[in-house]
Amino acid sequence: MNPTDESWFADFILANTKLLAPPLVPEIRLHLAEESLPIWQKTEEELGEMNVPPPFWAFAWAGGQALARYVLDNPHEVAGKSVFDLGTGSGLTAIAARMAGASRVLGADIDRIAVVAAQINARVNGVDIEITDRDTLAGSPGGHGVVLVGDVFYERELAERVLTYVRTAAARGARVLIGDPRRNYFPNEGLEQIAEYRVPVTRDLEDALIKRTAVWALT
Repeated sequence: MNPTDESWFADFILANTKLLAPPLVPEIRLHLAEESLPIWQKTEEELGEMNVPPPFWAFAWAGGQALARYVLDNPHEVAGKSVFDLGTGSGLTAIAARMAGASRVLGADIDRIAVVAAQINARVNGVDIEITDRDTLAGSPGGHGVVLVGDVFYERELAERVLTYVRTAAARGARVLIGDPRRNYFPNEGLEQIAEYRVPVTRDLEDALIKRTAVWALT
């Protein structure tokens, strides 16, 4: 397997997923895994030697669904603006932002297969988004008008890096919107809840079939 050949990743994605619509966002179709264990195992077996992270991109997580739903229902948040989707995964919220009228959307994910998955999903939905695998948290926020963040507060170090980044972005004038079901390292201060949803999820990924999830604005 050639680790620089994106066609390997594309073939893997197409062979191990189905085109599905997330329950809360039926307007968007994504290449998703129907079950978590098989694709987790195949990722380890077939792509393990390439140091590819677990296939988070293969699922529509609760925070991402809530954030995508909010953006589609409130297009004024992104219309005509440059949007940055941090930890884009499947590309769900990035696609939603473009569909809602964002002038430019950049998604970032350090997982190289997620980058390919997001590109494939964008084409499926007929939108144009940019995707990078650069570790954007290591640098300064760009000049985006809106920063979208979904489901990233599950590890302490990552949560701390994300908070530092988005607070800097907000201080520079960006509107920061976060979709999260209050995961382990979700911040308790500096956020205003602006929407709430009951998101259908799978029990083998979450601790309930319906995940109470909110969208928050960084204050």
